[in-house]
Amino acid sequence: MSNTRILEEGKGKLWRTFKKNKTALVGTAIIIIVIAVAILAPWISPHDPLEQNMVHRLKPPDRTYPLGTDEYGRDVLSRVLWGTRVSLSVGILSILFGLVVGTAMGAVAGYKGAIVGSIIMRMVDVLLSFPVLISGILVVAILGPGMDKLILTMGIVFAPRFARLAYGPTLVVKEREYVDSARIIGVSNLRILTHYLFPNIFGGILVAGTLWVGTAILTEASLSFLGLGVSPPTPTWGNMIKSGIDRLTTAPWLSIFPGLSILTTVLAINMIGDGLRDITDPKLRI
Repeated sequence: MSNTRILEEGKGKLWRTFKKNKTALVGTAIIIIVIAVAILAPWISPHDPLEQNMVHRLKPPDRTYPLGTDEYGRDVLSRVLWGTRVSLSVGILSILFGLVVGTAMGAVAGYKGAIVGSIIMRMVDVLLSFPVLISGILVVAILGPGMDKLILTMGIVFAPRFARLAYGPTLVVKEREYVDSARIIGVSNLRILTHYLFPNIFGGILVAGTLWVGTAILTEASLSFLGLGVSPPTPTWGNMIKSGIDRLTTAPWLSIFPGLSILTTVLAINMIGDGLRDITDPKLRI
């Protein structure tokens, strides 16, 4: 049987395993819709998210403004749609950055061991001693607000978590016979890491990374709520909730709709993570 045929059958088994998890399929459908909304926001937003109209300030939901308006008369629906871009961008890009940097750190620490590994992992332990939100506040206080800096901040915060996740499996995989054989025949350390170690530890890291996208979105919203995220008037779900927190009794739609957006997106991401866990667990494959 050719390698191509084996690869195709393997992909088929993974897809069948994923399809068995109906929750994961629902989560995937929701995330596809959320991504489409983020991409199409400039075309599907009924109003300019930054346009102020004090005549229509704090209007409840109606036909013209389906989700109402805020204290400056800006359309809440348009701001929620545009806020999707910020939240997804920060969540996905920061986790990708943290995954690459953290996995590399953990793999190098596990593979090299001795002094190098000890130094890297002690640094990781120090960083992991702080909760995600506290770490985010500390880093963003140094780097300052802004979307690009927020992505960098979140990446720095999550990198140690990926490093810890990659460290343990690397210690196991590096003792396998095929790694020893590659080392004996003179394969470089870089090639061993990229071709022998990473493919065998990536499954669990991918599942965790998917779940941590939701955590990153929540952390971004928390930082924006505290005024440390993307600066207004750029709409984000976090700063929209913050702007409406003082009007929960008189204009609850200001916080309810961005809050529901966060809830739906994070829940869908967790659903997908559940399906990816089935794929990476050999006991659950068909």
